[in-house]
Formats: sequence, C-alpha cells, structure tokens
Amino acid sequence: MKFAFIHAKKAFFPLAVLCRIFEVTRAGYYAFAARIPSQRQQSDAALRRRVKALFDESHGRYGSPRIQAMLRRENILVGKARIERVMRELGLRARQPSRFVITTRSDARNPVEDNHLDRDFRATKPGQKWVTDITYVWTKSGWAYLAVVLDLFSRAVVGWSVDATMSRELPLRALRNAVQRNGGSGPELHHSDRGCQYTSSDYREELAALGTRSSMSRKGNCWDNAVAESFFSSLKSELLHRHLFDDCASLRSAVFEYIEVFYN
Repeated sequence: MKFAFIHAKKAFFPLAVLCRIFEVTRAGYYAFAARIPSQRQQSDAALRRRVKALFDESHGRYGSPRIQAMLRRENILVGKARIERVMRELGLRARQPSRFVITTRSDARNPVEDNHLDRDFRATKPGQKWVTDITYVWTKSGWAYLAVVLDLFSRAVVGWSVDATMSRELPLRALRNAVQRNGGSGPELHHSDRGCQYTSSDYREELAALGTRSSMSRKGNCWDNAVAESFFSSLKSELLHRHLFDDCASLRSAVFEYIEVFYN
C-alpha cells in the first residue's frame, strides 16, 4: 500500500521525501515500480478481457473481423492484426458451421411463373403485393429454417414460420398466417423465388384458391426479390448473428419478439 501511494503521488512530491515519510527505501520503491505493468501491458490485458467476453457472448462464432466491428461500436479502435494476436494467445478460434445452405431448390417437373413483379416494389394499399422467401439459421441442434411473407405497402412481416426442416409446409404456414392476418384474403400479387416449395402443387393451389396471381424471380437473380433479401439482412445483423439458439423453440421465440415487438 505504501509503495502504491508513493507511485501515485511521486509526480507531485519529491520521491526522497515520500520515502522518508513512509519509512521505506528508494531501492524498495524502484523494485516495486519495476513490477508495475506498462501502459501497453495494461491495455493488452484489458483488450484480452473484452475480446474473450465478446467471443464467449457469440458462443464461439465470432472471428477477428466481427470482434473488431463490435469493439468499434464501443469506440475501441484496435487493428485486426492485434485482435488476431490476442485471439491466438488466448487460444480462441471461431467455430465455423457449413457456410452455405441451398434454400432454393428448383424442381423441373413443376411449372414456374414469369416475373410479373418486375422489381416494382411499390404498392398503393395493403394486401396488394406480397413477397416471400426462406432463410436458414444454425442452432445448437442443427439447421433451422425461417419463411417470411412481407407486404410491400408497409414492408411489415405479415406472415412467418420456423421449422427444423425445409418442407413445403414451412412456407405454406407462413402464407396461411399472412392470409389470416389479412382477414382471410390473399394478395393481388404474390412473388417468390423458383424454389420447389413455391412451385409445388400444394402452394400453387393455395394461391389459386385465394385468387392470387403468382410471380417468380428469374433464375439465380436475388435482386428480383430485394425487399425480402433486405429484411433477412437486417434480421441476421440485428438478431441471428448475435446469438446461438438452442433449438427451433428458442429461435421461434426470439423471431417472434424481433418481428412482432421490434420490426413491425
């Protein structure tokens, strides 16, 4: 305690005087001062603690680029190389699940529709144009899938569904959810990609029964469904990339809160 007090006050009082008052030797103080971590060492220690905390919060999913981005949000400006060095020292390596899951699987046996939407994402009233899409989410129990339906008038999510399998029932439940919210009516125009879930007879018959005209993106052209893609981008950056969910149930609960409480 004496040496620490002397170290804190030596800029204001002569060292010899402080040592005499506290009855310690200057040699003893110098030995104490040599053990004090340098400013760089203290900075590295603080950085190691924060990097470890961010890595743990991501459940081991964040590598140096994302950790750097999270630190930048906290006004901690650190180079990527320094973060990589700290992660190596701590033995931290981001866990990488399969990087890509195909959600658009076409079926040549099913007919496809022309792109009647034609990237005209404007709508003059609710229920005029709906767009839909499917994305995938990694959980501790494996992949899960989310289907959404958005109304182009409000850009709100009017229907959604989460499941552990990407079956035809997944987007059908999202569509039925949207129809129920719309008072039992479908949209004038429904736009999707050419995935087999949307070209299936079940889905097409559902749209026909609603009196809805079907529109589909051109092959391999994600910009034809840009509004749905934009929603998924926001969802991933604001929710999905921040958490590793246990299973479909926990994902479903989080998606409900994000869509119904926050996004809509």
